[in-house]
Order: sequence, then C-alpha cells, then structure tokens
Amino acid sequence: MLDDLTVLQKRDSENTIETTALQYMQTTQAVEIVNPGVGSAAIKNIVATGMGGSGLAAQVVQTWLGEDLKVPFEAIRDYKVPGYVDSSSLVIVSSCSGNTEEAISSLEDARARGAQLVIIAGGGKLLELASEYNLPHVVLINEQKVQPRMLTFLQLKAMTSILAAFGLVSELRIAEIAETSQWLADESQKWKPEVPTNENHAKQLALQAVGKTPVFYGGELTWSLAYKWKISWNENSKNVAFYNRYPEVSHNEFMGWTSHPVEKPFVVFDLISNLEHSQIKKRFEVSDRLLSGMRPKAITVELAGDTILKQLFWGNVLADYASIYAGLLNNVDPGPVPLITKLKQELA
Repeated sequence: MLDDLTVLQKRDSENTIETTALQYMQTTQAVEIVNPGVGSAAIKNIVATGMGGSGLAAQVVQTWLGEDLKVPFEAIRDYKVPGYVDSSSLVIVSSCSGNTEEAISSLEDARARGAQLVIIAGGGKLLELASEYNLPHVVLINEQKVQPRMLTFLQLKAMTSILAAFGLVSELRIAEIAETSQWLADESQKWKPEVPTNENHAKQLALQAVGKTPVFYGGELTWSLAYKWKISWNENSKNVAFYNRYPEVSHNEFMGWTSHPVEKPFVVFDLISNLEHSQIKKRFEVSDRLLSGMRPKAITVELAGDTILKQLFWGNVLADYASIYAGLLNNVDPGPVPLITKLKQELA
C-alpha cells in the first residue's frame, strides 16, 4: 500500500508528506527580531516555555547548545514559570498559534516577576501582547500552515537568534543551522513516497511499528529526538507512544520489561548517535542483550550526520516520514488533530 501514490495522496488531506520533504527549507528562512530590546540586567538564567510541538526547539537547544550556554537553561510546559525567575531571567515564550493558554499564562507570570521577555509566535494573542507590552518578538512566517510539530527547525532558528541577540551564544550557531540545508534536502529525498519500500527506510520502520505501541529511547544527546518521535507517532499516526532516556532507563524502566508475557504488544526503537558518551552506547547494547526474551528486540536507528545538529535534524525528518506512513497504514489522516482542537475549545 505504501507504494501506491494514489492511496497516499487520497488519505493525506494536508499533504503532510510534501511538508515533511520541504522541512529543510526552514533552516534558511529569514528570522527577524522585531523591537529587539535587550534588558539592562545581566542574564543569569534562561527559561523557555512552550507546549507540544512549540516546545520541541527548546529541548534541541538543551542538547545542541548546552555546553555553549554559561547560564542555566530550562524548558517548561506549564502555566507558570519557576520561582527563581526575576529581572535577571530571560524568558522565551513560544506558541505557533499564539493562542496557547499555558504560554499566555506563563508570559503574564514571568512579566509579573519582572523577567526579560521575548515572544515567538505565528500570530494570535501573544503577538497582541507583544505589541501592547512593547516586547521583542519573532513572527513565525508559516504560509503553508505547517503543524507545530513540523516547524521545529524554524522555531530553533528563532530561538538561537534570540540567544545570540542577548549575547548568550555565538551568531555562528545561526549560520550552522542554515549550513545543514542542502545536506538535509538530499537526505530527505531518500524517504519520499516515490522511493519503493524495499529502498525506503521510513516505510520499513512504519511497517515494523504498525499495530503496536512504540517506545523510543534516546541518550544524553538524543533524548529530545526520542520525544520528537513520540509526538510524531501521537499526532501523525494517531498512535499511543512513549519515550525515555539513558542512563535513566537503566535505573528503573529496565526492570519493567522483566515480567508479564514475553510477547508484549510494543516495538522498541533505540535512537543511536555515534557522538554519545561511550557508556551511553554501551547501555543500549547491554540492555538489549540482558532483556532478550523479555521484550521485543530493539530496532536500532543509527543517526546520519557528522554533527549532533545534523543528526537531530535528520532524525526529525525521518520521524515525520515514518510516522506519517504508519498513520496511513492505520487508515487515519496524518495531518489534522481535531480532538486537540476540541479540547482547547472545551477548556476555553
């Protein structure tokens, strides 16, 4: 079925496959900080707020820029910011729609604490507040109406540009994002619908996962990617999925696989970077060996790319392709998320 282009097109109402193929273009898209004011107080900590797909870029920052940042960086998903936030805090509020209630609430909470604020949004209430409060902000240009979970590269570029504007990272990091463009475009071609299943890694992963509950494992460098795979499977495949990270897995979840029937209805994916700490890589290997016969053998996804940024980008695009194909096998439309929309309406 996955090689029948007519069926794929018919089931994919928002053309998410084409959107995925073009994600690389976000890496070179222009980002402008409107009203780029920088506070007088030195930044002692950074908090990034955002829900779901709008929060993915902050997790990538933690992985990719963690060693560059000389102050603590925390990504939160809540209505309030941490108690330590004050005038020496930089709070970046992100929402693709600009109407996410948790983001708006955290903005108001951070403002009440005197924090230095920057907004990233595609429109909505947040941009209205940016104008009302005279705040620096980035307008996400999203003409194709890309779902937040597929706008990570542009959001990451916006967040990196903000950090550079505040002198917290080098501007070379912005250029590093753009430099992945052509390589990522070439890699994305390998998973397009025209590539048959026997040559298409994304289709093969979808077939291995269909009808099961995926569990995605990452390491210190790839945990944000494991979370991305979970989100993609939840929203593109309309499929429950879970994620966790090593070394934490070894200290608790490892034992969770050792009881109950051996034939568990799960499929396990290990997202492996050759740049990980040697002990992290060893934990993946030893865990799979010791759990042999107690859980499904892990499917290893070796991330391509000679930098962690390339690997994370490569894994992001593969996640969307594979989960979209899994969604089509599930006989669902991978684009719309109507129940999330309804939930937000009910809460409002």
